[in-house]
Amino acid sequence: MSTDGRAASSAGWLERSIPAIGWLRGYDVSQLRPDIVAGITLAAYLLPASLGDASLANLPLEAGLYACLFSGLVFWLFCSSRQTSITVTSAISLLVGASLGDLAGGDPMRFWGLASLTALIVAAMSFIAWLVRAGSLINFVSETVLVGFKSGVALYLASTQLPKLFGFGGSHGGDFWSRMHHFFTSLGATNKVALVLGLAALAALALGKKFLANRPVAFFVVVLGIAASALLGLGDHGVKMLGEVPQGLPTPALPGVTLADINELLPLAMACFLLAAVETAAIGRMFAQKHGYRLDSNQEFLGLAAANLASGLGRGYPVSGGMSQSLVNESAGAKSPLSGLVAAGIILLVVLFFSGLLRDLPQPVLAAIVLFAVTSLFKLEALKRLWRFNRGEFLVAMAALMGVLGSGLLRGVLIGVVLSILLLLRRGSTPHTAELGRVPGTDYFADLLRHPDNERLPDVLVFRADSSLLYFNVDFVKDRLDESLAARGDGVKLIVFYLGTTPNVDLAGADLLEELRHASEQRGVSFRLAEARGNLREALQRAGYGRTGDLVAHRTVTDVINEWRAGGRAGE
Repeated sequence: MSTDGRAASSAGWLERSIPAIGWLRGYDVSQLRPDIVAGITLAAYLLPASLGDASLANLPLEAGLYACLFSGLVFWLFCSSRQTSITVTSAISLLVGASLGDLAGGDPMRFWGLASLTALIVAAMSFIAWLVRAGSLINFVSETVLVGFKSGVALYLASTQLPKLFGFGGSHGGDFWSRMHHFFTSLGATNKVALVLGLAALAALALGKKFLANRPVAFFVVVLGIAASALLGLGDHGVKMLGEVPQGLPTPALPGVTLADINELLPLAMACFLLAAVETAAIGRMFAQKHGYRLDSNQEFLGLAAANLASGLGRGYPVSGGMSQSLVNESAGAKSPLSGLVAAGIILLVVLFFSGLLRDLPQPVLAAIVLFAVTSLFKLEALKRLWRFNRGEFLVAMAALMGVLGSGLLRGVLIGVVLSILLLLRRGSTPHTAELGRVPGTDYFADLLRHPDNERLPDVLVFRADSSLLYFNVDFVKDRLDESLAARGDGVKLIVFYLGTTPNVDLAGADLLEELRHASEQRGVSFRLAEARGNLREALQRAGYGRTGDLVAHRTVTDVINEWRAGGRAGE
């Protein structure tokens, strides 16, 4: 390859890896104003949300600001989605907060270091996923499981914030049930001023959502809360304040931890990675479909890798695409990822010069912001829809929900992943099968059960499996064929296995067809294949399927039956 060719190839690879290079080159300057407006609006939403999420993670409040700041400075370079906002999220924050206590041994600085190290491990996992082009693998976590998991997270989050809303100390550990027991038994210690303030903040947020949709209402609630604290002396009435938020930037550095810590953090990091990957890809697909552009789901892994690397080195913790933040960004008019850079720049100004203003933010106001945010996680309508659609799917969602409430978030994530895989395997291992009959007046064969008027040929059984034939479903398919054959009695002289709905076979599937052919012929029944498509025929040829006449292209069911009736044995 010439020097120019190598240079062009390198430039092409660089542009594919850093999409910002491409879209900045053709950036429409008319989009700059809406991107700036969206960035300002997004920053106004991110500031209070990041503080609330940091408190969920049991980290200093500035950790949330650092995570949003440093991840926002780099994510826009690598992502392919134009509206996705990178941020700390409630689910990951609570996951971090609930999982690191024992490992940190009560040391707040070690806890912080472990949280930052988790972000670095998530970055490594995301980078590996990008290298192996694993973008499609995130679809293995089913939406059914996510509905249950997110609903469980919402309830768990509520159990951590309700004591702050009511103005008394919360439980420092335990599952949802023990936290709620603590809450109800402590209601006598409610601080009425704190409760009124928190309920007023909730009402303002609810009214703002109804009448000022997609506006930074949470930001104004924070400003009003700080003003009320100063004017009314809320601290003198026992209302707890946020406290000092350090001003300035941390020095980027690797957390001071050991190799043993990395091993201990792998399950937590994997759970954070799965949540981040699924959430970020889901947000990106939603916006790409709405605005008519192509999303590279694999590219989002590189964006997550860069964002979590920056967050971890900048004393933040794991970040992800945030649904509510991205909706604010998109509805505010964002046209490109540049809005995320603008938001990060505003957070940088706050961290450098204005963080002291956050000191007098009442904790009940912050709790109200978190509680209001998590209401979007509880999917009651989605649970009702699952109940109407399929009781089995509903039970899977409830198992994920109860796993979160009873076993904590980390185990809840793992339960969700296992359930997703089991659900996939169950569906794949029990495919739909059908006996086919001829549609009257045609040569077309269709499902007899769905279309009872179809003609059943007295001496022919036409059978179909609506899936690939793979090692984990071949026994099921064989049993269904045997049942269909037994139901027909001794009159069947030909079995036609229709492969038009079977896209592929593995070696076990090829062996099944060979076994069925041998078993049928030993009973004096002919066995034929119909509609074996190109890649399927090639797989059966490689496996050494014994009747080559079945591997001729375009052999319909009617062709096979006519040839058999005529006594033809072409290809054998």
